[in-house]
Amino acid sequence: MKKILFAIAMALLMVACNSEKQTVSSSKEKLVDYINPLMGTASEFSFSNGNTYPAIATPWGMNFWTPQTAKMGDGWQYNYNAMKLRGLKQTHQPSPWINDYGAFSLMPITGKLVVDEEKRASWFSHKAETATPYYYSVYLSDYDVKAEVTPTDRAAQFRFTFPSTDSAYIIVDAYNKGSYVKIIPAERKIIGYSRNHHGGVPQNFHNYFVMQFDHDFVAAGTWDPKKISLDQLELSGEHVGGVVKFITKKGEQVNVRVASSFISAEQAQLNLDRELASDSFDATKVKAEGRWEKELSRIRVEGGTVQERQTFYSCLYRILLFPRSFYEYDVNNKVVHYSPYNGQVLPGYMFTDNGFWDTFRAVFPFFTVMYRDLDAKIMEGLVNAYKESGWLPEWASPGHRDCMIGSNSASLIADAYMKGIRGYDINVLYEAMLKNANHAGPMSSVGRLGADQYNKLGYVPYDVGINESAARTLEYAYDDFSVMQVAKALNKTEDVTRFQKQAMNYKNLFDPETKLMRGKNQDGKFQTPFNPFKWGDAFTEGNSWHYTWSVFQDIKGLVELMGGDEAFVDKLDAVFTMPPVFDESYYGIVIHEIREMQVMGMGQYAHGNQPIQHMVYLYNYAGQPWKTQLHVRNIMKKLYHSGPDGYCGDEDNGQTSAWYVFSAMGFYPVCPGSNQYVIGSPLFNKVTLTLENGKQFVIDATANNASNIYIKNASLNGAALDANWLDHDVIMKGGTLSLDMDSVANTNRGISESARPFSMSGSK
Repeated sequence: MKKILFAIAMALLMVACNSEKQTVSSSKEKLVDYINPLMGTASEFSFSNGNTYPAIATPWGMNFWTPQTAKMGDGWQYNYNAMKLRGLKQTHQPSPWINDYGAFSLMPITGKLVVDEEKRASWFSHKAETATPYYYSVYLSDYDVKAEVTPTDRAAQFRFTFPSTDSAYIIVDAYNKGSYVKIIPAERKIIGYSRNHHGGVPQNFHNYFVMQFDHDFVAAGTWDPKKISLDQLELSGEHVGGVVKFITKKGEQVNVRVASSFISAEQAQLNLDRELASDSFDATKVKAEGRWEKELSRIRVEGGTVQERQTFYSCLYRILLFPRSFYEYDVNNKVVHYSPYNGQVLPGYMFTDNGFWDTFRAVFPFFTVMYRDLDAKIMEGLVNAYKESGWLPEWASPGHRDCMIGSNSASLIADAYMKGIRGYDINVLYEAMLKNANHAGPMSSVGRLGADQYNKLGYVPYDVGINESAARTLEYAYDDFSVMQVAKALNKTEDVTRFQKQAMNYKNLFDPETKLMRGKNQDGKFQTPFNPFKWGDAFTEGNSWHYTWSVFQDIKGLVELMGGDEAFVDKLDAVFTMPPVFDESYYGIVIHEIREMQVMGMGQYAHGNQPIQHMVYLYNYAGQPWKTQLHVRNIMKKLYHSGPDGYCGDEDNGQTSAWYVFSAMGFYPVCPGSNQYVIGSPLFNKVTLTLENGKQFVIDATANNASNIYIKNASLNGAALDANWLDHDVIMKGGTLSLDMDSVANTNRGISESARPFSMSGSK
């Protein structure tokens, strides 16, 4: 009997030890090893599991590299379920819906020379593919070639391992819409440019590239889709490329050093010389890995499962990719940029490839905590964009693009300035904010479409030919709050009065009958008929049930409109308990966002799109914070994982990832510009934030696990904390938020008026 008990005890001990290995992270581990760049890549036009591609890059690098499985010009450039690879591509794509610009690719082949992307494509397998943020390799089975790439900010090193053959080729594809290639055999070099884009560029746009090889060319030439010319070393046209030939022994490696520039061919060479210098492939790889490890180690999590840590750091990786650094260092090491707005080369910072409609919600608030120096540079970039185009960007890639709604640049500016980030001309940005508030721009996504009607009536009318009018009204009202915050800080008294009033314009669309937001005609009557499940129409990629909560600045006021705490909570609950019915008639098809909501089994909750992502945190404003804790943990568990289908919709430049990262840490920025973060339920036992000022802020939830999802008690730096929010300045000073977690909800904590987060209606 004793032997049996001993065996049982030892078995239990082994289980405990193995479980501990799965849940406790080591401070010596490499955090970058948790990242799966293939997370979200099993996506297509009709259904998104992220709409991502593996970005082989440095944090916020000017260039990314990705394996290309799709045809040239297809926004879904890498699909996890694809079986053939067409090349290793330099990409600047922020979204498949926006597509790419300045792209070109390299592809090694052997045997018969073929350059057509369909014919040269090789079978590959994920079993012979390695994808990390800093390194990618793949075995191209049709050619018995291993292809590898490792990046810097503006350059990269390639290594191609060939078999024994007298016909080893590297094909350079400069893509369509205008390209140029020149081969210089004496220097083992290829130079050229690509001009492909999908909008948002001046007439003189070029992406200049230079490629330096470590082998002599046996033969070299150029090609276009109709002809390969091995005796012609220079070619320009609609779609051209180059090819170089080698004779290789089995296992022989051909190395290629590549760099590019939006400024000039000379600048491309400078970028190559400066960023690669005399480094080997492996040296560049080590440096790139170090860059990622440095940034990732700023946030160290302990506890949770391996899968949860993989998801966390894979999401963090996505946050650290965009916005893109669209600037370079000239011969005097001065910061300069090619302006995607006026085509000139000008001093100063520039950032691009971002849709603020998505990222104002959590990505940029994340920067104000963790990357304040970067955020200051981004603000300087906004100053430059305004000076160079006359408008603030709202969706830039690389210049203004006509996509989405709102003037949410105001949120970025207000959040940065209210949190003490300086080093840019706030007066120029304030001027730009006012211009946005008063005028429609040169395209519907710039300035405020319907500004005249909004400023006159207090809403954008439904019946004046302006699409998505209710969504615009709600976002403009929040943007007015953002302008008001900056106006207060700059002592612009008259402006404070105006925008304080306009920030309440959301009330003009609240329908007391349905207790939902509803489009309103210019005569003051609500639109009829009204279907709260109708996507689009008065709303943007959502319906009234999704957009009703877009009152970031005054949730208390929304609670009062709905009839008080109980009615408000009932309305929140209803989002999850209703069936996922929808009306797609505005679009004429079931758009992917609709389908992604429908299949998740969470009623009308559509986490795969941004408008509703803050909603679960609103229980904190109505005296039931434990419901926020329940839903946040459920969403993290159900809708995220680190696999190819690991997202529940568009990832969108880090926003859907930022929701997870913030939520896993235990708090979320419901209202950027308010300097508060609303508390949820952390995923890990301990999270340590190392801030740029050298301070550390720790979220300590030692008893946390899959069952203990509720906050029983909380303390901040040793003092009891009943509030459901954290102040930004408190975080920046460093300290510890201690959370006593339990499996049973504490319905007595965080229910007082003073515990509720910021709302304009409750502020003095």
